[in-house]
Amino acid sequence: MGFVSFVSFAMMDRRDFIKLTAVTGTSATLASCGHPEHQLIRFIPDEELVPGVAEWKPSVCPLCRAGCGLSVRVMEAEADVVRNGQQGVVKIGAAKKLEGQPDHPINHGGLCPRGQAAIQITYHPDRLTQPWKRTGARFSGDMKPVSWDDAIAELAARLDALAAGNAQAQLAILTRPGRSRRLELFAEFAKRFGAPAPVAVELFADDVLRRANAMSFGRDQLPTFDLAHSRHVIGFGADFLGTWNSPVAQSFGYGEMRQANPQIRGTFVQIEARMSQTGANADEWIPIPPGTEGVLALGLARVIIENKLRPADAAGQAGRAIDGWAGGLSQFTPERVETITGVPTRRLDRLARLFAERRPSVAIAGGVALAHTNGLFTALAVNALNALLGSVGVEGGMNFITPFDAARGLAQGTANRDTFAKLRSAKGLLLDGADPVFASPKAWRVRESLEQIPFIASFGSFIDDTSGLADLILPDHSFLESWTENLPEAGAAVAVVNVAGPVMRPLHQTRATPDVIIEVAGKLNKPVGLPWKSFDEMLKASMSGEAWTAALKQGWTIQSSVGSRQSAVGSLQSSVPISSPQRNGQKTVSYSAATFDGDPGTFPFYFLPYASQAFGDGSLAHLPWLQEMPDPLTSAMWSSWVELNPATARRLNIDPGDLVDISSTQGTVRAPAVLSPGIAPDVVAMPVGQGHGTFTRYGSDRGVNPISILAPVTELETGSLAWAATRVKIARAGEADGSLILFAGEMREHPHEHEVR
Repeated sequence: MGFVSFVSFAMMDRRDFIKLTAVTGTSATLASCGHPEHQLIRFIPDEELVPGVAEWKPSVCPLCRAGCGLSVRVMEAEADVVRNGQQGVVKIGAAKKLEGQPDHPINHGGLCPRGQAAIQITYHPDRLTQPWKRTGARFSGDMKPVSWDDAIAELAARLDALAAGNAQAQLAILTRPGRSRRLELFAEFAKRFGAPAPVAVELFADDVLRRANAMSFGRDQLPTFDLAHSRHVIGFGADFLGTWNSPVAQSFGYGEMRQANPQIRGTFVQIEARMSQTGANADEWIPIPPGTEGVLALGLARVIIENKLRPADAAGQAGRAIDGWAGGLSQFTPERVETITGVPTRRLDRLARLFAERRPSVAIAGGVALAHTNGLFTALAVNALNALLGSVGVEGGMNFITPFDAARGLAQGTANRDTFAKLRSAKGLLLDGADPVFASPKAWRVRESLEQIPFIASFGSFIDDTSGLADLILPDHSFLESWTENLPEAGAAVAVVNVAGPVMRPLHQTRATPDVIIEVAGKLNKPVGLPWKSFDEMLKASMSGEAWTAALKQGWTIQSSVGSRQSAVGSLQSSVPISSPQRNGQKTVSYSAATFDGDPGTFPFYFLPYASQAFGDGSLAHLPWLQEMPDPLTSAMWSSWVELNPATARRLNIDPGDLVDISSTQGTVRAPAVLSPGIAPDVVAMPVGQGHGTFTRYGSDRGVNPISILAPVTELETGSLAWAATRVKIARAGEADGSLILFAGEMREHPHEHEVR
């Protein structure tokens, strides 16, 4: 694998700036044909290596919050590196392959395609290899390399200036989502410095579900689903086998549900407006209008209660959070449910009885179902349905990992419109893996807000749409070169703590960001005084000696088991002092129809952006393995596309591959059409991930970004972006131009709908 250093900037326009992440400048070229003065430098190895012998070392996948355990194959290899500002070659013990850890309690040896591609972060040709400082206008490309001593001194001086002006509270920190000691370190630094807590940037955030779980069960966290022991599952919009929550763990459990017991094969119904990868695996796929999922859930609950299959009071606090629950949900008659959702009364009755009779059963809500203005109502409705069936805290149901401290290692909420509005008054910003310029609606004017901040420092390893605004870049080690860890919120029946040391030596002049923060804290004129000298010291201090020893050996340890599920349920239901948030003086949440931006007469289609199997929220579009991975349902690759129902396409004279304009009140994007029977006729969908202005040679200026045309509509209780609440119109823009790339030149067949019998 080759490497290309990030070389000296010269004054250039924006397009040249983008190109700089894709080519090497002459000042740092290792060898040039016809120029003998550029000789290959061979550095002396600084480790003992055994040729041809592989060693397997533990690590943790960093590409989502799930926390899958890795086994990394390390062998002797020659690598292009940067040492003391010079490029050269050195023999190192290099990571060659990533596999899932067979004994890890979350992924059980499995690893998704994103996890397999994580190795490309370390060896990426456009990875930043040393610190950089801006010397001209932002995005002019006028930057220069600096030493680590100068970079740390610069950051400390900027923070000292804030403290001297009593402006510590005007330092903002934007981070990646998840729970980790790294986030805890940033939070502790912010607290002692006098700055606000870090805020996570996450497009597909689960704040609505956490709020609902706090109201229903007293647990402000995501649940773990024991699919392996379930007999029947109903999914409400959650792509739990593809991209949502802990997909590898959930896929493992789903496989066990379907195959482990030859006498009892679990059944699965998926309810959603656009067929996801999860929906394609269902026995029965039911399309309903966006934003009506909660109505269907309560329609099922009413049938169960009315036919005395379960008593209404079995739902406990989860039921009491729903307006009308005590009255038997009289407003959710089968006839009204059919009018709102389109699900016939006979089908509703059959689904309800199936759910009540094939126990243990569980309902899963997430993703698009909660991305509407009434998302909290939907989440509460599904929670109440689970509680009614006794599916909470039991084998085969939904559980919560205990112990769990929601405050530790978790960013202070998810960035929203108010967050970025407040940034306009910030005097300093630290970016740790966040790319809000790409991952936010244009109506939030994130870029404009960031451009007003006098000083921005980024710890990113790549130039993206946000870090291109930075005044100082202090590139992090890759996860294979440093201590890596996280605290998974869900996915296992035990509380897992992932901690693993570096599996290989750093290739370049990068430094682990947590250690940089600790060093900067100690160099301030008024030292922050963090209690650790290094990040590994912090990690060790957070664990018992026995747990630390176990983690060093295998890369993870168990904090504590869940214990008795039945006692956990009793604790949940008896210790819920959490009341529902006040809404117009009510302590319960009532149904209200989801609202959408855009007049239906002008914008007749619901717009559904969705997390792609390859790129998630777009943060992985720089990895070429993921760019070339065919989409599991369309087979598209290296592309953006628009999914349309064939009937809709015929009505609009749109053929497969034709260019179409998708317009909202916020703007227009153009992409080729893909026809899919797995999408409702009044819905159009686009995968999120492409459309970066700047994100290495593989992700820059490729496709379009559907986030850019989202309306700034929010869920009322949490303020989270309602990313499925935008309406659009469609217009054919031209014939196919070759921008749609399909694997093997043809689309794959969608699975037919099957009924559960």
